[in-house]
Amino acid sequence: MIYVTSDLHGFPLSGFLHLLSLAEFSGKDELIVLGDVIDRNGDGGIDLLRWMMVHSNVRLILGNHEGMMLSCSFLLDSITDQMLAQFDPLRMNLLHTWLANGAEPTLETLHAMQQKNPGFVPALLSYVRRAPLYEMRRIGNRQFLLTHAGLGHFDPARPISAYAPDDLLWNRPSLEDVYFTDIFTVFGHTPTIAYGPEYADRMILTPTWADIDTGASSGRSPMLLRLDDMKPFYLT
Repeated sequence: MIYVTSDLHGFPLSGFLHLLSLAEFSGKDELIVLGDVIDRNGDGGIDLLRWMMVHSNVRLILGNHEGMMLSCSFLLDSITDQMLAQFDPLRMNLLHTWLANGAEPTLETLHAMQQKNPGFVPALLSYVRRAPLYEMRRIGNRQFLLTHAGLGHFDPARPISAYAPDDLLWNRPSLEDVYFTDIFTVFGHTPTIAYGPEYADRMILTPTWADIDTGASSGRSPMLLRLDDMKPFYLT
């Protein structure tokens, strides 16, 4: 079975493992996380990433928050005269953007980890750098596109590989958006409650796409979607 989740945003690892247990997730199954594991809450999602890194049946798709972390990885280097000289307005702007999007708990945890285990932070950054922007999966006779934020500037004639990273990381679809008719798209990034209170804590399912971000960024709980039968799993 293949499960997907998205936008965990520092949700407690124990709570997430309980969600997996409700779905009877096992080592024979696969989990694909559609980005934004980090930032906003708790330890910034570092425990979640550590757990993901040691499970070969768990895969990460890049989210915009991981993208911001990578753009600010210079913060995690040793402070040298050369690094300070390179701390230019562009880097200041990248840092400001990340901090404005909830980076503080992630930075605090990474800093503490760097003191205790200097090798961990480079390994974590290497793991995140390997995350793709999207993944295509065929299950039975159905094709799925898995990405973080849907498809900005959608054009059915454009190959997925031709989309700009921002189209896959920062897009905010409307309920009226229609994607491919022969490929079903699954994404997160926009909490479903943003479309109206009637969508709170539940995925939004349309004929061509599903939004599975149920608002862990703001203290709600994440969800799982089993692609084999499109069954959702919720904590509440």
